[in-house]
Amino acid sequence: MDAYYQDDEVALYLGDMREILPALDLKADLVLADPPYAETSLAWDRWPDGWPTLAATVTSSMWCFGSMRMILNRRDQFAGWRLSQDIVWEKHNGSGFAKDRFRRVHEHALHWYRGQWRNIHHEVPRVPATGGHQGGPSSAAGPSHTGAIAPQQWTDDGMRLMRSVIKARSMHHAAIHPTEKPVSILDPLIRYGCPEGGLVVDPFAGSGSTLDAARQAGRRAIGIEAYEPYAEAAAKRLSALVLT
Repeated sequence: MDAYYQDDEVALYLGDMREILPALDLKADLVLADPPYAETSLAWDRWPDGWPTLAATVTSSMWCFGSMRMILNRRDQFAGWRLSQDIVWEKHNGSGFAKDRFRRVHEHALHWYRGQWRNIHHEVPRVPATGGHQGGPSSAAGPSHTGAIAPQQWTDDGMRLMRSVIKARSMHHAAIHPTEKPVSILDPLIRYGCPEGGLVVDPFAGSGSTLDAARQAGRRAIGIEAYEPYAEAAAKRLSALVLT
């Protein structure tokens, strides 16, 4: 099968992921999906039934963006997947216009896995501390043979585990795709779920943000996009000398 775009690190295919993904016959370290939420009347906003089951044929680890409404409405389609955690993407501006609800300034990304957790790559990114030390190993993991708590040496390296609420500016007028995710929210998810040099698959590639973020993070990536105008825009983005 010919790729719509390909270089040494990323490849983009045009078509329905339910047809393309089985034909590729691959194994990936991570699927990072931003599926249509099916929450609007727009022609492209249609949930592709069965895609989580197809994703399970290529990986045991998956991040999926979505609203809580989307996840709860489609929960049966995630049967066989186990939920490990969720992160919240806090935007700088809201995207909802309903007057009878809180202004929505966030989206969720849920991490799903299959099989044994010990076999799943998971490495939480570490970021510089923004405040004083809030606790840590001030004593040993357990008592010594005498029953006393043995002291433990610990040096604060100034780094902390990244928090589960991640602030990142949404794309707004710079977006190629109406639901485009910024690289700054994709990067930590990729680094968490895929080892360096590993393979990330995005079954709903849109503007190519995941492929861009994976390449910048030192991972390989394969994307699938059903709508050719977006695939064309993604190809132009990926072929640019200066990545965005």
